[in-house]
Amino acid sequence: MATPNSALRAARMGLLMSQDDFARALREAGQHTGEPNDASKRLVQRWEAGVSTSPRPAYARALEAVTGLPIEVLGFALAVPQARVADDGRGGHDLESAATGMAAAHGMPTAQPATRGNYSGVWLSRYEYVSSGRGGEVFTGLHHVVILQHGYRLTVRSLPGSSDSALTMDLTLDGNVITGTWVEQTAEESYYRGARYHGAVQMLAEPTGRRLVGKWVGFGKEMDVNTGPWELVFQDASTNKATLDRYNHRPE
Repeated sequence: MATPNSALRAARMGLLMSQDDFARALREAGQHTGEPNDASKRLVQRWEAGVSTSPRPAYARALEAVTGLPIEVLGFALAVPQARVADDGRGGHDLESAATGMAAAHGMPTAQPATRGNYSGVWLSRYEYVSSGRGGEVFTGLHHVVILQHGYRLTVRSLPGSSDSALTMDLTLDGNVITGTWVEQTAEESYYRGARYHGAVQMLAEPTGRRLVGKWVGFGKEMDVNTGPWELVFQDASTNKATLDRYNHRPE
């Protein structure tokens, strides 16, 4: 079976868009850049279901324009060897990976870490960092984020109204240990002038499953290694549009 693209779904939901809205935004992005496309709700459904894993270049560029995220962060393969063109009724928009079918045909099992609980929902993300350019003052970064879980994988995307910066995390579960990477794109008008930061994070889930606590690590402007505390606190298990609208504001 295909693996659902929870990263793309989380990004779309973080933008508070339905699949129809998202397809319309992709078409508008194509028109704006001079690369018209035929993005449809059905195509978005195929992407999110993991049936189509590598969009054609025009679609990849439209996806990046709409979400503000690189295509690899959106859960797509940069290159898919041994793939065939997928026909979605319009002459083919993307590539369909044959990897899942090949594994099944040859009886190849895929080892996966152990999981516990379900972490999907809206969470409050809070981390601390030291600003060397502002006298070593400690600042707190706050976002409302959407977490979507598929098996042992967690995708985390911030809601656009919760902060001037866009935050993404791609995490792996192993029992109560959560390990992965983070990326934060700062706003052009912010102190950091649109700089893009990234690094690693490791957390432990408390027994209640409603708080994840750990530390981040990343590089500063002078290539020095920085670190600090990071926690995610559960807010709501729902990920419907009404709930996301309710949390699409700056945390208090």
